[in-house]
Amino acid sequence: MSGHEQFADDLALLALGTLEGDERQVLEKHLQECAACRRELESLRGDMALMALSTAGPKPPARSRERLMAAMAKEPRRETVSPPRRPWWVLAPSLLAVVFLLLVILLMRRNSALTQRIAAMDYDAAAQQVELRRAHEIVSTLTANDAMRVTLVAAKTPPQPQGKAIYVRDRSSLIFIASNMPAPPPQKAYELWLIPASGAPIPAGVFKPDAHGSAAVVNPPLPAGVELKAFAITIEPEAGSTTPTMPIVMVGAGE
Repeated sequence: MSGHEQFADDLALLALGTLEGDERQVLEKHLQECAACRRELESLRGDMALMALSTAGPKPPARSRERLMAAMAKEPRRETVSPPRRPWWVLAPSLLAVVFLLLVILLMRRNSALTQRIAAMDYDAAAQQVELRRAHEIVSTLTANDAMRVTLVAAKTPPQPQGKAIYVRDRSSLIFIASNMPAPPPQKAYELWLIPASGAPIPAGVFKPDAHGSAAVVNPPLPAGVELKAFAITIEPEAGSTTPTMPIVMVGAGE
């Protein structure tokens, strides 16, 4: 077998009937030219036959058994290894990442909606602040002591006493402005009256004109929701009266 050791393993596999493919073809071609390898193959096959008969016949020689076992030991074993199953907790990080991403998207959408709502509320608040400032400016102008009050009349016509009342029923809000009013008698004052559609006149404020004949009554205490018929002015004691004292010096119906 010296010089032919490269075929020793293949001879054992061929004797067992497990040699296939190109290696079998190469060995069979070699056997056609090599008598030593043919004898070795026959010896291996004989050992196998003796091993097969050992269960029913005489015990085969120990050398034959050892040769065959050695040849079988050299045969490579093929094992099928199933891929290990991945435990469920291996996927936990991926699942957590997906859940976290969904939560982030949801929070971003909610944050965007809240931002828009806050912006709308800020805009409404700013608009209300503007309206409130305008209202304050109007009231401040109407009630300013140093304001110049000018009444335009026809040429060469003496200015006539007059009053302008602005009444909001739903808010019980009233602003009254008088101009060109003569001074009342001593210890007397003018009193404004709200004449309702039904019922007795309601006191709406006491006032005295300044040196220019101007005066104003702003938001006196009034009952809520009174339907207006007219306003009237009488001359009363400085503290005011609960009922009008005749005569009525000025009167005006609602427009």
